[in-house]
Amino acid sequence: MLKLTKLVNPSPADDTLTLPFDVRQKSRFYARTDGGREVGLFLPRGSLLRSGMTLTGDDGVKIGVKAAPEAVSVVQSYERLLFARACYHLGNRHVPLQILDGELRYLGDHVLDRMLEGLGLQVTHEHLPFEPEAGAYQTHDH
Repeated sequence: MLKLTKLVNPSPADDTLTLPFDVRQKSRFYARTDGGREVGLFLPRGSLLRSGMTLTGDDGVKIGVKAAPEAVSVVQSYERLLFARACYHLGNRHVPLQILDGELRYLGDHVLDRMLEGLGLQVTHEHLPFEPEAGAYQTHDH
């Protein structure tokens, strides 16, 4: 098993680790790379893996991180007030939220979908990589 203990500057990787958001929030776990290698991650507590990051260990093997496609709810609106209201209500529920230009994404949840539809927004469902905002007290490099 390959032991991964460090985040390094993004660089060409020897293999890739494709993970959903819930796993990318953990600092210690076992997984299998896309190339079939067994890996164990032992990162500092509070580490958040983002697509494009590179992991390595004492042996120098570099493993790239990739966000796995997930079932997400997607809301699109260029009405600024309506968009802001949607962000406010989702944030008030501490929902991990990916905010793009005129588009919101969150992990699929029919209760939240109904809430936003009640605000007058249309919700669609996609299978896409999910990269939510890191939060006010964490860095966000992309």
